[in-house]
Amino acid sequence: MKVKEIMKAPVYTVDVDTPVADIAHLLVQHRISAVPVVDASGAVVGLVSEHDLISRTGKVAADIMSTGVISVTEDTEVEDVRHLLLDRRIRRVPVVSGGQLIGIVSRADLVALIAMEWVCDVCGTQARGEHPPQSCPTCAADGVHFVHQPQPPGA
Repeated sequence: MKVKEIMKAPVYTVDVDTPVADIAHLLVQHRISAVPVVDASGAVVGLVSEHDLISRTGKVAADIMSTGVISVTEDTEVEDVRHLLLDRRIRRVPVVSGGQLIGIVSRADLVALIAMEWVCDVCGTQARGEHPPQSCPTCAADGVHFVHQPQPPGA
């Protein structure tokens, strides 16, 4: 499975001159835990998380943002992102294409995959989605034949 299948887009962003109070308001208003900082061309130059907001002092995003942000492309395998999040002990990665931010993938997106696996009990075809498909794309069985198949972490 590729990142483009699970990434969130569009992404709320701020620029380097965004006041810290505005960033805090954005996180609270949209119930998100971090926001990418982008330059005028849309390239990611940093990230401001809840942790940055409460642990660093400054007036604008540039003062408190984490730099050296690790990013992935939309064609990166989800399994590679899982390893990246675990090995680097990070919570999210921006998704870029041609140097431009196009989405974001967080730990929560990977957790959601566990709840998205459905299996046709007629032929065994697997499908992903919030709800089971209307019918099986392989055997054409009615959607009632799809059962939720929880996936263990890393599956």
